[in-house]
Amino acid sequence: MKLGLFSMPLHTLKLGYKEMYDQDLEAALLCDRLGFDEYWLGEHTSAKVEPISDALQFMSALLPQTRNLVFGTGVLNLPQHFPPKVAADVALFDHMSNGRFLMGIGPGGLPSDFELYGTAAKPRGEMMIECIDMVHKIWASDPPYDFPGKFWSVRIADSFQADLGIGPMPKPYQKPYPPVFTSAMNPNSGMARLAGERGWGLISANFNANWVLHTHWQGYAAGAESKGARADRAKWRIARSILVTDSEGRAADYLATPGNTIRDYYNYLFVQFTRTKNLQIFKTAPDIGPENVTLDAGIRTMVIAGTAKSVTERLVALVDDVGPFGGLLMAFHEWDDKALWQRSMQLLAQEVMPVVSRHAAAKLAA
Repeated sequence: MKLGLFSMPLHTLKLGYKEMYDQDLEAALLCDRLGFDEYWLGEHTSAKVEPISDALQFMSALLPQTRNLVFGTGVLNLPQHFPPKVAADVALFDHMSNGRFLMGIGPGGLPSDFELYGTAAKPRGEMMIECIDMVHKIWASDPPYDFPGKFWSVRIADSFQADLGIGPMPKPYQKPYPPVFTSAMNPNSGMARLAGERGWGLISANFNANWVLHTHWQGYAAGAESKGARADRAKWRIARSILVTDSEGRAADYLATPGNTIRDYYNYLFVQFTRTKNLQIFKTAPDIGPENVTLDAGIRTMVIAGTAKSVTERLVALVDDVGPFGGLLMAFHEWDDKALWQRSMQLLAQEVMPVVSRHAAAKLAA
């Protein structure tokens, strides 16, 4: 089982941009030193609390400073990008990283970005599919290029000069191209089924209760079966909010502290889902009524906190419940207590994950 950090990233309004960027860089570098396998980073253009506007640009600064991390975009919001630009930028990053790259893609999830890019009323899922298909066509082809589409068109024909090398677009380092992942957060997610149909990897959100994870795997497996394939559990990543402390009391005290970063994180999401009338994402069980969908219930259900022993037990129980999966992604939470969060990452990597990974491997073999 791979261990990764999934960073939206989500910060509070208390920090300035430079402080947020510096903290995100430091967290990624700590992942590398502690032996994390993957680092996933989101991109948003128009939210101060989610300040990374270009994940590839940000992660490129980490390449010469890291040895082991595989980098993933979590995700490239493809309706907001011109397909040839995506193809060229990803190919460049893939070469710069020597193939340490996983290509997470999605339709976008931030309303202010939808308004900004003019995609609010457009079929973003359809746009995402057309974009990734065009990217793959570019990588599989040599000029002249001529790919007309519903939302974009790609053409280099009249200006192609083979003798001068004018016209070809770069192909990625990994062949035929970097592995594709997408994310899911809604119960019975269409994105999960699409990922199964396409043979992509799948990332389930840390703000999903276990019953939602079950629907993700069911959709993923059904999508694969519809194409005559078998879903690969090694391609499934599950994100969780995890805090590992040296005592149960320390974890309880932190979670009881007003304004702690975990509570701020979940409150931000809860308010957003309330405003978009999508609180089903926060349901702790499929059959509960709207009056029982609360912030406190969500935190109690979705946050795994305590000593290495108790966190290990809860993660083993997660594997037993939803089945083995290929990667556990610790959700990044702003370092309101830097020493606490760094210690948590250390304990997770060194004490928790070896046990959980062995358990998952045994379950998968069985």
